[in-house]
Amino acid sequence: MTKKNYQQLSETERHAIALGLQQKQSLSAIARALGRDKSTISRECNRNAGGKGYASKFAQQRSDNRKRQARPSPKLHRQGPLFPLVCDYLRHKWSPQQIANELQRLHPQDRRLQASHESIYTCIYAQPRGELKKELVSCLRMAHAKRWPRSRGKDRRKETQDLLSIHVRAPEIEDRQLPGHWEGDLIKGKANASAIGTLVERTTRLVVLVKLPHPNPATAAHVLQAFSDKLKTIAQPMRQTLTYDRGSEMAEHRQLSENTGMKVYFCDPYSPWQRGSNENTNGLLRQYFPKGTDLSGYSQEQLDAVADELNGRPRMTLGWRKPIEVYAEHLARLAQQPDLVH
Repeated sequence: MTKKNYQQLSETERHAIALGLQQKQSLSAIARALGRDKSTISRECNRNAGGKGYASKFAQQRSDNRKRQARPSPKLHRQGPLFPLVCDYLRHKWSPQQIANELQRLHPQDRRLQASHESIYTCIYAQPRGELKKELVSCLRMAHAKRWPRSRGKDRRKETQDLLSIHVRAPEIEDRQLPGHWEGDLIKGKANASAIGTLVERTTRLVVLVKLPHPNPATAAHVLQAFSDKLKTIAQPMRQTLTYDRGSEMAEHRQLSENTGMKVYFCDPYSPWQRGSNENTNGLLRQYFPKGTDLSGYSQEQLDAVADELNGRPRMTLGWRKPIEVYAEHLARLAQQPDLVH
């Protein structure tokens, strides 16, 4: 019998599978009789069998239940007002959880314009195959591979000298009680030939991206100039300290301190968790700059646009507020109470 193009098993086919199993037929024989792949029959038996084996009525019931659960919420039908709104958030790299909380914040009294993050996920995966589904799925964040220490490969660059250890930072910096304390790093492009500087304010999670020269973006001289120029655009009350790893690109840290008025602290070797905000942000940035991308072609204006988009996303760690909002509040408070600046 000619095999069918794939479609879901019918109730009649499930009855035939149950009968074949009762008659001790092999899965291959059942598949041939139904014109199906053996893998389809095997998957059906594994997914829909009950405690007493495969029964067609029970299997059909389980299949129907899954179909009902997979249907998107009526509020998220393509013709409804909520669907294009959710799609727009997804295209701006918001997660379903961020979208759900933002909708609840914006429309607290109108449940028609709210949706749970589970409903949003269901809506995405329930779309028929096509360009829209492909686009929406691509907007979701993917799991990040473990980030290996930077020194995993050969590194013959000189070691950074005269370091101020993270362990002498003031407790209020460690506890994120006061704003103005930043974490920094680089994300590397294809073959480590290009890079972008990343800065994250510890209290508000505000992100600043730094364009680095090309070629040789990670030299100490290039990083000094680019970081100095960008940091000096930040209001002085919010420019207190910078915590960095021990990469040799920060060899000119004393000059950076002189240029910006910021103390520079250094993490212990191979301890990326000591810059947790920055590590997390670097993961988010891979949505915009996938590994293997040539980063040299991005202008500072394009990097600023990416940072603005990230800073406009609500964060769970901020009680679903946006970094830009929290940053502005802290900056206004510091302007009124300059004695809070350490």
